[in-house]
Amino acid sequence: MIEANKTPPVAAECHGVRVPQSPFLNDTRIQRINAGRYEGQEIAGALAVIRPGDRVLEMGAGLGLVGAIAARKAGPEAVLSFEANPNLIPHIRALYDLNGLKDKITVRNQLVISASDRPEQLSFHLRNSFLGSSLTDSDTRETTEVGVPTTSYSEVCRTFRPDILLIDIEGGELEFLRHASLDGLRAVVIEFHPEAYGREGMRECKRILERAGFRKTPDISTRLVWTCTFDPAERPPMPDGGWSTEITTLDNALVQLPESDGLVQPGGVLQGDGRPCPQAALWRNGRALTTPPQMPKGPVTKLEGNWLWGGVLWLHFGHFLVESTSRLWALDHLDDEIDGILFTPKRARHSGQVSGYHREFLDLLGCGKPLICIDAPVQVERLIVPGQGFGLGSLITGTAPYRATIARRFAKDIAPKGPEKLYISRSKLSAGHGNLLGEEALETQLAAQGYTIFHPEKHGLRAQIEVYKAAKQIIAAEGSALHLLAMVARPEQQVAIVVRRPSSATRGLEQHLQSFAGITAVTLCHLTRSWKPLGKAKSRLWMGELDMSALQDSLQATGFIDGSGPRWANLSSADVHARLGDQFEIAPEKD
Repeated sequence: MIEANKTPPVAAECHGVRVPQSPFLNDTRIQRINAGRYEGQEIAGALAVIRPGDRVLEMGAGLGLVGAIAARKAGPEAVLSFEANPNLIPHIRALYDLNGLKDKITVRNQLVISASDRPEQLSFHLRNSFLGSSLTDSDTRETTEVGVPTTSYSEVCRTFRPDILLIDIEGGELEFLRHASLDGLRAVVIEFHPEAYGREGMRECKRILERAGFRKTPDISTRLVWTCTFDPAERPPMPDGGWSTEITTLDNALVQLPESDGLVQPGGVLQGDGRPCPQAALWRNGRALTTPPQMPKGPVTKLEGNWLWGGVLWLHFGHFLVESTSRLWALDHLDDEIDGILFTPKRARHSGQVSGYHREFLDLLGCGKPLICIDAPVQVERLIVPGQGFGLGSLITGTAPYRATIARRFAKDIAPKGPEKLYISRSKLSAGHGNLLGEEALETQLAAQGYTIFHPEKHGLRAQIEVYKAAKQIIAAEGSALHLLAMVARPEQQVAIVVRRPSSATRGLEQHLQSFAGITAVTLCHLTRSWKPLGKAKSRLWMGELDMSALQDSLQATGFIDGSGPRWANLSSADVHARLGDQFEIAPEKD
């Protein structure tokens, strides 16, 4: 222990901060401190992002050196440090006292927990080297277990209001980030510990930071230590507001074709001076699918007038509905008349292509302006860039402005026309579209129950909407048609979704129906097994084999069919082989 009123001898110095002698210092560590190599990356990151007047939260104080240097050199208003190792606390405080920092920096012997089910105390495992002490006792080294009190991260943020987070907690950062809100932070300096949770765990940490709108600073970041700053424009669009509900206007914007055919591809909008326009990117599941393109090479066509940015124009019907229409909410919020709507193709080989249903959808929104899918780079005199108001992932519920535009404008002149009982089928789609094995037999049974079998791909949007509006009970094979239904349905309609594959897409359809139409769909997952093309195959190509008797029971229990008629029989092995041949195999079960 450190004796009261006695100044310990100085063992090392770094950035003007003196480090008192302690049992946690050895010759190697002292040399590293003096040379500026001890926690050098964290120190460099902290000094790069902390501004005078900032409030700094440090998790994992260690020797206390990083926080002390930040407090001494960067001019923050206050630094609040947490350290779980109780043996380090007196030595950390001695360092603060030695450098006259006790009025600016405080250390607490607590564990900061972000999860809602926080216990009052957690076990902490002390090792001979304080650098190896952690919450986990995962190796064969001798440890001493101590109980450490916890505190709530949300409460710390509420009372301390940090601008900067410094975090080095020996492998605890993954669990912390999984539950923590990073709102309000301007920068994070973090050390990763893949030895605790593997490379995939480290990748998950980085994805969480990126999806929260943080981007690493390349020149002072390494694989294991990131200094990252928050940029609102880099944050994914959110359904509850932010840039997803805002409009940006650019003069002389450059619109570039996609530069590759991958899922993530450079392409889209640059400002007139060549800087990226993050608000123009397409996001999915918290990930930007379009990244800033290169400046166009060679001559660029000039497009005069006032144009609305539509984004990426998908030829796939479902992706068109959910992603290509996501900025059309701005039609209700324009100050000036537009000359048309401008898109880029998803694939460069589809440049210039506009399908009939693209044009029909725009007409059903009451917009008769030209729809252009560029076939070469263009410079636009004035480009209006709305935020992405709809999409896959958290955006599937839509922003309030997007939902309001669909409710006010879309298909308002179409009257209901069609049967009261409707089955939306996929059985006429070509192979490779994710079919249901046994769907033809299901159609026969539903027809006997008074259902009309409807193949939406055989009809235009207007005809589809007529029957969707008319039906009182709708059973549908899970697929893109349900996205169109959600845009025109009413709360009193009953909808059952027949799942055809293991996929998160089903949850997205449920949320779309609930948020747009107020319908809680009945989801029926009754598959005996799934089949996939031989070898590697994407799950969208899988075919589910219906468990007909279980499906019959569920439809009867939920009021979609009555109890009349015989039991529904599953396909025989011969029927399955006749449909699939030798080109499919049983797919493994997904967790």
